[in-house]
Amino acid sequence: MHTVWKGSISFGLVNIPIKLHAATENNDIKLRQLHKECNSPISYQKVCPVCDREVQNEDIVKAYEYTKNKFVVLDDEELEKLKKENEDKAVEIIDFVKLEEIDPIYFEKSYFMAPDANGGKAYALLRKALKDSGKIGVAKIIIRSKEQLAVLRVYEEALLMNTIHFPDEVRNVEDVGNIPSEDTVVQKELDTALLLVDQLTTVFDPTKYTDEYRTALMELIEEKKSGNATVAAKEKQPISPSNTTDLMAALQASLDKTKKKKPASRKRTTAKKNA
Repeated sequence: MHTVWKGSISFGLVNIPIKLHAATENNDIKLRQLHKECNSPISYQKVCPVCDREVQNEDIVKAYEYTKNKFVVLDDEELEKLKKENEDKAVEIIDFVKLEEIDPIYFEKSYFMAPDANGGKAYALLRKALKDSGKIGVAKIIIRSKEQLAVLRVYEEALLMNTIHFPDEVRNVEDVGNIPSEDTVVQKELDTALLLVDQLTTVFDPTKYTDEYRTALMELIEEKKSGNATVAAKEKQPISPSNTTDLMAALQASLDKTKKKKPASRKRTTAKKNA
């Protein structure tokens, strides 16, 4: 399993060298966009709208837009310094809390934690402490230059880290419009709704839920493949001598057309008479 981060977790005087592995994956079927005329994949270029030309990576800088079209430019050295200042610190568990105290809206991404070299004993100790206490650890970690709030908990026999949003990243529910009050609920309707909830109540089994759209899309793709309903992108043709000749002819014609529009200079007229 690919390692996405290496470092250490500490609580008190206990230090645990660990590796992070992504615990989930996106299984969406990715569809490419093709040019309808020749079935070639469409590429996306970084273009400056003012200079009207493609921009290379080395010509791009990072900046913060503090107001419309006003920016503070940050160079790579400044950003790298901030990153190193924080990455050099061990990830410390700040608090221990109960899992049910955290609303699911805060949860973001999950990572399996594996002990690195010589970290097995301390890893097992933290796992046992979390199990027996029924608590989870709250910590901070920097992943891909972004500081993350995270919680550490036991998942089966592994330690699992969930990155969670900071409070200012969760939008205020009061900003959502048209939310009705509870006063609009009729008791008879509520009783019927509760009866329906009771009838549909079961033990959560994730294996019973499948992505029906993805399955149907994959079946359609396989059906088209087996029926030879496929296309191939055309290879880019090199410029042949005839194409070069045609291009030169077009350029020359454009040049001649431009010359005709310009009045002949006095110097050239004199030169022609002498000839």
